[in-house]
Amino acid sequence: MRRNAIEASGLRRFRTLLTLLALLLAGAALPAWSGVRDAPGKDLQVALITYGPGAIYWERFGHDAIEIRDTVSGESVNFNYGVFDFDQKDFLLNFARGRMNYMMDAERSAPEIGWYVEQHRSVRRQMLNLSAAQAAQLRDFLLWNLRPENLHYRYDYYTSNCTTKVRDAFDRVLGGQLEKQLAARTGGQTYRQQTDRLMAAQPWLMLLLDLGLSHYADRPLNAWQESFLPVVLADQLTHARIRDAAGDRPLIASDTMLAPNGLTPPPATAPDLRLPLLAAGAALGLALLLLGRSKRRAARIGFGVLATLWLLLAGLAGLFMLALWTLTTHVAGWANANLLLFNPLAWGLFAAVWRTRASRRAHLLAWIIAALAALALLGNLTGLLMQRNLPWILLALPVWAAILHTLRRRNAA
Repeated sequence: MRRNAIEASGLRRFRTLLTLLALLLAGAALPAWSGVRDAPGKDLQVALITYGPGAIYWERFGHDAIEIRDTVSGESVNFNYGVFDFDQKDFLLNFARGRMNYMMDAERSAPEIGWYVEQHRSVRRQMLNLSAAQAAQLRDFLLWNLRPENLHYRYDYYTSNCTTKVRDAFDRVLGGQLEKQLAARTGGQTYRQQTDRLMAAQPWLMLLLDLGLSHYADRPLNAWQESFLPVVLADQLTHARIRDAAGDRPLIASDTMLAPNGLTPPPATAPDLRLPLLAAGAALGLALLLLGRSKRRAARIGFGVLATLWLLLAGLAGLFMLALWTLTTHVAGWANANLLLFNPLAWGLFAAVWRTRASRRAHLLAWIIAALAALALLGNLTGLLMQRNLPWILLALPVWAAILHTLRRRNAA
């Protein structure tokens, strides 16, 4: 009996030590901002922190966070939804397939804001006119969202990103008032226009994104939908109001620019791609016509090389768009009308552009490809395709016409 009692006593002490160690580790893992976590709603201040676009391409859309401040302890925490983990299993594959898992994070406000200031990005703070109950409800929701089981969410560039999650959190505590007001206003620009505008500093990436966007990106947006962008959300909140038992008041109590923008700002509107792409298409088409008309061996080789490069890129672009449509959840790239201009059918002409006489099959294929490009133009002009892809039509149509004309001329010679 004595031995068993000693063993039981030792086991209890061991369990007590384990419990104390677990509590110590849990305390270390908990945020130091216990004031924000435990403060009553009357002591909480809520603000939207908006960071302007950065210099790197993935920073071009900007960022934002919800700042919760305990006015008694002075503690302040920024909650944001823009964190992803490169070490996730199959991250790159899931990214390509459109199955991106993002998560929220919480950091002390001062160091986070300081980092953005060091990056020369603008920082704007908008204090919200929330009641004590609304402030506490928002804080509690953010803490709930920060739990491991609630941390992750399925990311979408336009409909579920770091800004829409902030917008939705505000709307949640406002009982749907924010969505009702913003959905009643028309937006300023489409998804395509906003994307082109913000990516204008990286022209090749902007062109690739524009090529891959379908009619989905050209739909008219209301202000709620266009608030997928941090700057747009911040501007829209300045017009929002709260109506509750306490009365009718503006949502924004104060609006302060904490740090000015130190980088080259994006243009206010999207660049017009029609003239540049028309010039490129006309120049390439003219070069193909001139080379194709010449009987000199060097000119024929030049035509073959230039046409082959075009056919290769057209086919690759088509495969890229087909993959977006059929193999991914990137909805903004589904049913892309640019497939009428660029598709793998182009690879069927590889041999024809090198021969002095094209086969009947190659000749027919060239007619089909040119007809598809003409169909894209007709659909664009009549609005039947509902996709704003005229710049790409202006690029492709002269080139396909030049290739078709050259093959026909060779067959007639």
